[in-house]
Amino acid sequence: MANILHLKILPLIARLYIKKVNGKENISKNNKGFIVAANHASYIDHFILGGTIILSSGRMAYFLAKKEHFEGLQRKWHEFLHAIPIDRQAGGKSGLKMALKALKHGKIIVIYPEGTRTLTGKLQKAKTGVARLALAAKVPVLPVGLVGTFEILPKGIYIPRFKKATVNIGKLMYFDGFYGKENNKKALRLVTTKIMKKIAKLAKQKYNY
Repeated sequence: MANILHLKILPLIARLYIKKVNGKENISKNNKGFIVAANHASYIDHFILGGTIILSSGRMAYFLAKKEHFEGLQRKWHEFLHAIPIDRQAGGKSGLKMALKALKHGKIIVIYPEGTRTLTGKLQKAKTGVARLALAAKVPVLPVGLVGTFEILPKGIYIPRFKKATVNIGKLMYFDGFYGKENNKKALRLVTTKIMKKIAKLAKQKYNY
């Protein structure tokens, strides 16, 4: 029942706040796992991304979210979104392990490489978890740039403004040459930067880290 609600409700919410989706043909429709990596400026990002993936492929996505989001009133929403808790103080190892298992079972995992919502709308320096997971699971990364979600629901605002965002989806990025280097800090930073540069271009921003 929960999955049926998920498949029906997220597209409805997404349609309310999406102006246009560019590159939806880049979302893989096969049953193989891959990572969606996007910039993060708003809580509405979850609904827009989840709805876009369902509408474009008929598949559900599983989000990585910090474990603090599973406390209090936020818990039900993140459980509904099929979020995987990440304990950042513990290095996020248990959450990444769960995500790795999901990817190997052909699931779609959504990651915000910056790790948290931006306070300004501008891109922040990304953490290397997205690269570590992609290399460990040996799966491609689908870069997505969200334009306008900060104006809909920035951090500190609790009622969404009725504005619309654009979703720009890039082509799958493959990192075969880096497989086996998921514990190499230099390789992880290089792969992360490549992903963020692509996200920045799709989000109409610059990544200066």
